[in-house]
Amino acid sequence: MSGKLILVPTPIGNLKDITMRALEALQTCDIILAEDTRNTGQLLKHYEIDKPMQSYHAHNEHDKYKDVLNQLEAGKNMCLVTDAGTPGISDPGFLVVRACLKAEIAVECLPGATAFVPALVKSGLPSDRFSFEGFLPVKKGRKTRLEALSNESRTMIFYESPYKLKGTLEDFIQYFGEERQVSVSREITKMFEETINGTLKEVLAHFEIKAPKGEFVIVLEGNKDE
Repeated sequence: MSGKLILVPTPIGNLKDITMRALEALQTCDIILAEDTRNTGQLLKHYEIDKPMQSYHAHNEHDKYKDVLNQLEAGKNMCLVTDAGTPGISDPGFLVVRACLKAEIAVECLPGATAFVPALVKSGLPSDRFSFEGFLPVKKGRKTRLEALSNESRTMIFYESPYKLKGTLEDFIQYFGEERQVSVSREITKMFEETINGTLKEVLAHFEIKAPKGEFVIVLEGNKDE
C-alpha cells in the first residue's frame, strides 16, 4: 500500500502555536520533508522529536517531488513542513500535492498557523470576502498585476520583506491612491509584533521614520467604487 503525505503547519514565530495533531504527525511519520532542515531541526529538538529529514524547498522542488512520490508509493508516510506556517501558502507544496492526487496517493492537510489570517482579522478591514495575493512580482508582471488589482473591490492581502516594504507602499499609492486604508502587521506571534493602521500615505510616512524590520503582511482596502 502507498503511504500518505501530510502537510503540517508549523509556528510562524511562537513555538507554542502548534497543534497536538501536528506533533503526533511529526512523531509518527517515517520522513519529514523540510524547507530548511536547520530551522525544522530546532523545532523538532524543542519537542524532542527524532525523525529523519530530507530537504524540500523552492530550488529543488521541481526535481525532488518525483523522488518523494516514489517514496510514498513504496509505503513511506511523509510530513511536509516549511520554515513557518502552512505548506503551499507562498511556500513549496503545490507540485507534490498535485502529483500525489494524480497518482491516487492520500494527502492530508492539518489546520494550523498561517500569517495572513490574524493580520486580516485584526486589520479592521472587511474580512467576509478577500483576495490573497501573496508576494507581488518583483519586476516582470508587477505593473500588470497592480493595474489589474486597482479595480479589486475585495480586501487584498500581500506578503512583503522589510527591504521592499516602502517601495511596495509607494507602488500602492501610485496605483490605488494615497488615501486608501491599509493595515501593516509585522512579526506576528513574536515578541515585537506590531500593527500599523491608516491611509497608505500615513503608513508610508511611519516607515520613512522607523526602518522596517521583520516579515510583513499588508492588508489593503478594496476599491469602494467597484
